[in-house]
Amino acid sequence: ALFEQLVKICQLEAQTKRRKFRFRHPVVSLDSTVIPLCLSIFDWAAYTRTKGAVKLHTVLDNRSFLPCFAVMTNGKTSDIQVARGLKFEAGTILVMDRGYEDHRWWEKLTQAGVFFVTRLKDSTSYGIAAGRSHSGDPILRDEVIIVEKKKGMKGPLRLRRIEIWVQETKSTIAFVTNNFKLAAATIADIYRDRWQIELLFKALKQSLRIKTFIGTSENAVQTQIWTALIAMLLLRYLQLRSTWKWSLSNLVALLRH
Repeated sequence: ALFEQLVKICQLEAQTKRRKFRFRHPVVSLDSTVIPLCLSIFDWAAYTRTKGAVKLHTVLDNRSFLPCFAVMTNGKTSDIQVARGLKFEAGTILVMDRGYEDHRWWEKLTQAGVFFVTRLKDSTSYGIAAGRSHSGDPILRDEVIIVEKKKGMKGPLRLRRIEIWVQETKSTIAFVTNNFKLAAATIADIYRDRWQIELLFKALKQSLRIKTFIGTSENAVQTQIWTALIAMLLLRYLQLRSTWKWSLSNLVALLRH
């Protein structure tokens, strides 16, 4: 409850901050991170035969770098299982990795007016329906694809596939989206912005120290992780209110000192 109250306060403070994209669609990233636990001590958190873990599933508001939703599960819970229960406002652009590929869920998102940007698994088959004009380098392809209908779907899934050249890695990467209006380069930039949620997980694990735990019960572990999330919101609030451009790591170091 405290986490949710702080999210609302921080969102109000962040309204005039970070505006990377010109469009007004809210951009959010969905991902999870595994927090390893010693199975011999945390016997309730069985993950594999020899390891224990809990999984933190998070939705990040990319524009304000605010975690706006979080839920903890055991390590075995799949990402897509949690994702299917989430609700997003129409017009939201949801960014996620290929672990969230579920064509029936994608169809429901499309029907609800929610856009998504993600990648297909290598094993996914599709047909190319039409090519689209594009600006060229680094955009290699911009095409309409059809993913075959699966049980429970109303029809085949019509998506847009964008392939780009990544100069840093000297390789190509392809995205799919149900948004046919934004420029291909913008779609690529949206997917790159998914890195924000990786930075959040890194900050939680390193700056707020959720690698070691004070208690060993499930309630103790969850309390410590929620406390870290609340602390993250407080740090973001300080960042948003400050006239000095603090980095999160420097702000944590100052407060610790």
